[in-house]
Amino acid sequence: MSHSPVLELFAEELKIFRTAAGMTQAELAEEISYSSALIGKIESCDRRPSADFARRCDKVFNTDGILARIQRKLGRDSLVAWFREWAELEQEAEALRWFEPLFVPGLLQTEAYARTVLSGSGLLRSDALEQQVTARLERQELLTHDHSPLLTVVMDASVLRRRVGSPEVMREQLRHLTKLGGSLPRLRIHVVPETAGAYAGLNGPFVMATPPTGEDIVYIEGQLNGQTYDRAEDVKRTVQVWESIRGEALPHQQSLELISEVAETWT
Repeated sequence: MSHSPVLELFAEELKIFRTAAGMTQAELAEEISYSSALIGKIESCDRRPSADFARRCDKVFNTDGILARIQRKLGRDSLVAWFREWAELEQEAEALRWFEPLFVPGLLQTEAYARTVLSGSGLLRSDALEQQVTARLERQELLTHDHSPLLTVVMDASVLRRRVGSPEVMREQLRHLTKLGGSLPRLRIHVVPETAGAYAGLNGPFVMATPPTGEDIVYIEGQLNGQTYDRAEDVKRTVQVWESIRGEALPHQQSLELISEVAETWT
């Protein structure tokens, strides 16, 4: 079976570093608190390494982040082709403004919620599904980076009450939102209440990224693919829509209180 060239590169480099350090798979497993069986699977390209796995190996081998960099490249390769450009912009952004009327935004999803959303279509095979879930969770690491973006999220209130998975999945997800909203200083969560009625956001989700240099970029995802927009007129129009939506939304703290209340109704 053919494997990703990047996955093969990671496996090869891991084996080289481990051998140079004079360590067996069992000895490395003990050092990084992973199983030797997993290390064997990664070295044979039967399992994909996580970001945490790569970081721990780099620390043991003192390899200046080489494995972590390969792992990030591997994570990007697991994304569908049309999403990769946006994923890179997302990672580099100084600020993100995200409106979502249907689901909890991917950067704030729990593993169980993400798996349910991604499996909902029934179009992904189990291995592809797991790759997509892993990639989505790894994108979330930008929330705790030293240079994490200022992330402002606005969600429609229906997101809190739309059942995605079991009630337990929903309760865990909403509790996760309140935890993140209360602990990450560069995250703001706003909810548009049901009393807002018809408002600009009902036309669909979008994200705006503010890159380190240059003008804002808009990303809109549809059924077939996602599209980025950087024309000044498009960005200006999206900013106007964003401001209109924000005007309908509850303040951050009030939104967290609402999310917390709804979480306990999922029993």
